[in-house]
Amino acid sequence: MRKIILLVMVAISTATCMKAQNGYDNTKHEIAISLGGWSNSQIIDAFEELTGTMFGASFKNEKFTGPISAEYFYHAKPWLGVGGILAYGHNKQDVFIGQVQEGVSKNSYITLMPAVKFDWLRKSHFGLYSKLALGATLRNEKYDSDRNAADSYSDNEVNINWQVSLLGIEAGSQVVRGFLELGTGEQGIALIGLRYKF
Repeated sequence: MRKIILLVMVAISTATCMKAQNGYDNTKHEIAISLGGWSNSQIIDAFEELTGTMFGASFKNEKFTGPISAEYFYHAKPWLGVGGILAYGHNKQDVFIGQVQEGVSKNSYITLMPAVKFDWLRKSHFGLYSKLALGATLRNEKYDSDRNAADSYSDNEVNINWQVSLLGIEAGSQVVRGFLELGTGEQGIALIGLRYKF
């Protein structure tokens, strides 16, 4: 009986060691893509529109793309990932004064942010985490006037930007997971995406 118990214990120990060597706990890299809503840039655009309406302008046919993000993290420790985030957003709208269309406004945003990710619950098929990022956004603002070409312009500026995701929830396999994040910043107040771990 002792030999059987000893053999079972050795088999369990061997299986556990093999799982630790080849399983989820040793994944070092992860890449993700996501789509968010109400990013910092979207909020700034909404504020600018509000300011414009105070001077008699109105905005119609607004189309906002993004923020669409790609991110990479390297896990220096199982609970700590370091990496970066690349985010893109684009806003287009028609500008009216009264009932007359004056032109088209186009804004685009490219953001690069170094980031850290804290996995505070790390299971084989489920996880909870938080994420912090700080970087810069290149904003291109372009206005094409329908009435006077001299009023058209294009301008670039660089602004400090961030993302603070207080709660991230991920679920799926050990390799591919869907996720949802809640927070604030250039990736959005809420974002959904897909993550690949290897």
